[in-house]
Amino acid sequence: MATIKFQHVFKVYPNGYTALKDLSLEIEDGEFLVFVGPSGCGKSTALRLLAGLEEISAGKLMIGDRIVNDNTPQQRNVAMVFQNYALYPHMSVRQNLEFPLRMMQLPKHQRQARIQEAAERLGLVDLLDRKPKQLSGGQRQRVAMGRAIVRDPAVFLMDEPLSNLDAKMRSQIRTDITMLQRRMGTTTVYVTHDQVEAMTMGDRVAVMRAGELQQVAPPQDLYDHPANIFVASFMGSPAMNLFRTRLQKLESGTFMINMGDRPLIVNSSTVNRYQNLEHYYDQPLLAGLRPEAFFLPDANTPVDQCVQVEVISLEALGHELLIYAKAPATLTIEDNQAVSITNNRDDPDEQMSSVLIARVPSSRNIHPDTRLSLGVDTSKLYFFAVDGKAIE
Repeated sequence: MATIKFQHVFKVYPNGYTALKDLSLEIEDGEFLVFVGPSGCGKSTALRLLAGLEEISAGKLMIGDRIVNDNTPQQRNVAMVFQNYALYPHMSVRQNLEFPLRMMQLPKHQRQARIQEAAERLGLVDLLDRKPKQLSGGQRQRVAMGRAIVRDPAVFLMDEPLSNLDAKMRSQIRTDITMLQRRMGTTTVYVTHDQVEAMTMGDRVAVMRAGELQQVAPPQDLYDHPANIFVASFMGSPAMNLFRTRLQKLESGTFMINMGDRPLIVNSSTVNRYQNLEHYYDQPLLAGLRPEAFFLPDANTPVDQCVQVEVISLEALGHELLIYAKAPATLTIEDNQAVSITNNRDDPDEQMSSVLIARVPSSRNIHPDTRLSLGVDTSKLYFFAVDGKAIE
């Protein structure tokens, strides 16, 4: 096992493209850290630098107490699990597991002991004599993991290993990987674009965007306390609803924002959560509401806690319902950062349709193309400055 330290690491390609910008990050011994972000954000580049498959342009990379910038992959004692399994089709499962041990020139009795141990951990004992073509996708991924495990590396590296599996198998293997890592205690770095994987697997999650680290924290902290609107919208499915507004303090001492032309009284607990919010009174700011902040109001719900929307479409998920509606406020944010999280484009002039997403309990009384009143739990409001950074 080993700690990992990225110290001001850059990766610049010969054509001038900077894939990684000043990455500084420490991964603890035995920690399961997940890199997550959209395509092209630099997460796989960071993993390849760690594996020794790419050269570092600047900065230091340490595994344990050694600087490994110039070390070969073999010298780093890391094992990598790829997206495409990379199994030898003409070899049996046993031979695939044994191959890296032969390269390490281990004695036969040690090879067999490691193979047996890995097979038992991964449920491969009955499959050892089969060829890869006789295995399911999930079984092949287990073999790929087993081939990494038998090496007993200091660090496990996993590059989107579940993306080729169906949804049910992804859920199962996700749990298997997490339990296996807990038992082995090996430092593990996992790359994914799927924020559900990131939230459910990692001890900490590092959110990347355009080659830069946005925030690193335990999954629930990322969800509850995002550092900026990119993290707020990326960590959550469906994404957070963001809109421009102003926070006003009324003569009564209560606080109010406008969502379009609809005034909403802000729960006092929300205001008390922010230390510096007083500096933003009656100033432009960004407000965020996750889909679960909405509810179906009853007769006792005050008018100043409701918004009127026009339902566009519905997604019935059994126990809950996702409502896509025309928003009462323009959810378009011209800020470059915000645009990129909603449509993966970096054009600050791109205008987005104002669609609000609400998550409510299942109901048969809601239909497309109808008007609907939605309650708003303003205790779940998030506030951001106009530059996209979270207000503290």
